[in-house]
Amino acid sequence: MNTQQKDLSYFRLRLQELLNTSFPEKASDQKFIEQRSSWAANAYDGAFRSGNPIEQCNEIANYILFEGLHFSKFDTVFQVVCNEFDTIMADEELRPFALKMLPICEPLFNKYELTDDFAYGYEFNLLYTEITGNIAIWIEENGLQ
Repeated sequence: MNTQQKDLSYFRLRLQELLNTSFPEKASDQKFIEQRSSWAANAYDGAFRSGNPIEQCNEIANYILFEGLHFSKFDTVFQVVCNEFDTIMADEELRPFALKMLPICEPLFNKYELTDDFAYGYEFNLLYTEITGNIAIWIEENGLQ
């Protein structure tokens, strides 16, 4: 296996792991995964061939690989479910329930400009509160199905 194929496989696996964990809505988008992985591998290779230190090559590749993937809607919904509703369901039900709530909460995210550092700003607290209320209303109307 040549170095380029190894790098591509490495970047593909890293991206797939992140998507499976934090961006389940993108986890099956093979075109996105292939494109990002290829770009990251090419950037790493180019940076390495230009004589950059390994750490800098990794930074360049990671920037491309994970661009726009620092704030996760799913992680936010999952955080709310774990923090606010963990007493009414078993631990193993939290993630599946958060996956179910993601499309229910999607319209709330549209009110905000979701930058990579959104989770560290004041508006995140507003969004968190809105998601909590939205989920509480949904549970009240539908139960814990």
